[in-house]
Amino acid sequence: MQDTITIADQYEEDFQNLGSTLPEWSSEFRKEAMLAFKQIGLPVHRKGNEKWKYTSARPIAEPQYSLAKFEEIDLDTIKRTSPWHDSWLNVVFVNGQYQGTFSENNSPTIQVSNIAANDLARDVVDSVGGIVDYSDDGFAAWNSAFMSDGSIITVPDGDNSGTVINLIFFNQGVPETVNHPRVLVKTGRNSNVSVIENYVGGGEHRTLTNSVSEIYVGESSTVNHYRLMSETDHTYDVGYGRVKIATDGRFNSRAFFRGCGIGRYDLNVLVDGENASCDLQGLYFTSGNQHMDNFINIDHSRPHCQSNLFYKGILDGNSRAVFGGTVLVRKEAQKTDSIQSDKNLILSPNAEVDSKPALFIYADDVKCAHGATAGNIDADTVFYMRSRGVDLEAASRLIIYGFAGEVIDKVEIEELRSYLEEAFLTSLPSHRFEF
Repeated sequence: MQDTITIADQYEEDFQNLGSTLPEWSSEFRKEAMLAFKQIGLPVHRKGNEKWKYTSARPIAEPQYSLAKFEEIDLDTIKRTSPWHDSWLNVVFVNGQYQGTFSENNSPTIQVSNIAANDLARDVVDSVGGIVDYSDDGFAAWNSAFMSDGSIITVPDGDNSGTVINLIFFNQGVPETVNHPRVLVKTGRNSNVSVIENYVGGGEHRTLTNSVSEIYVGESSTVNHYRLMSETDHTYDVGYGRVKIATDGRFNSRAFFRGCGIGRYDLNVLVDGENASCDLQGLYFTSGNQHMDNFINIDHSRPHCQSNLFYKGILDGNSRAVFGGTVLVRKEAQKTDSIQSDKNLILSPNAEVDSKPALFIYADDVKCAHGATAGNIDADTVFYMRSRGVDLEAASRLIIYGFAGEVIDKVEIEELRSYLEEAFLTSLPSHRFEF
């Protein structure tokens, strides 16, 4: 296995070749990120690496990847993998590269640009990298060094059109390739927008998607954010979400994961304004030998704020899930109201979940709680349904549906909710709760 320096150095030539094709404004930012990547490498060492304690990054780091390039594909193939509605603003990236012929911008006010463009406003350029800290995480540094394309969404003050922006990052599954999607969302005051990030595709060969998203929630504005991951058992997916919420801002997150060999979602929300709030909910389904790691963190730095963290997992086969959730309440964050919960339904005796919720409270006038559960359905629940004439298999499936549906039902976009019901609920395994 390569050591830290070798892992970074093997991509030096690709980094140099990439630079000549990118806009000048990104040059200094990418150079600094590459230096950090060389210094820290990827988190392949388990000792002293608390953030990756239950997930080994070695299988992800082991291959020497080449940068993914666009290959011919038709739009219908992409649509079959992702939610799509003609009323949405649909933006497509294939192997990390923007595809203008598949994309559209039908909003008269919201600006959607791709990072490879040269005509970005100065304040937008300065916002790239403003939240994510790549100094202690190699995957974030790697993405920042190779940031070649992605989506920049700018929502002006007072825009309450409720526009749905659907970002599709399609992986064509070219063997031993990596793509580094980048997303920046910046909202003005008193605005409202919904953003869907789809990480889909993959194939029969090993690939890596290494993404970073930064979201600035403006004063008194609302961002409804949805993240979907549906790839194959041969894909690796590492995603970073960094969010900063201003005064009276609201950030609502719904994350859905149902397909990946090894997947990790690292979400960190900074509640940085008074009376701000965040509601983070997720649903993950693992089967076979899949491994899913959710590392979700909330940082309360101002008073009179609320947060809700609620994740659910369904595990089958020999799969494994990890949930690490941390809520930090700083000394200045008096009157914080925060609750945290992780619930797991384990369908197989060979499946395993490691759940580690945590609270760090440095204020003395707060209302906070956390908890985690993992297990099978109790016999009384099944007996109750069977006593009302429901056969065992139907009762088992209804119980699993109900467990998953609690999160899916919170999706406010009707077309997306219907898609998730079809994509997730119909893919759940046949199961018989027997005692």
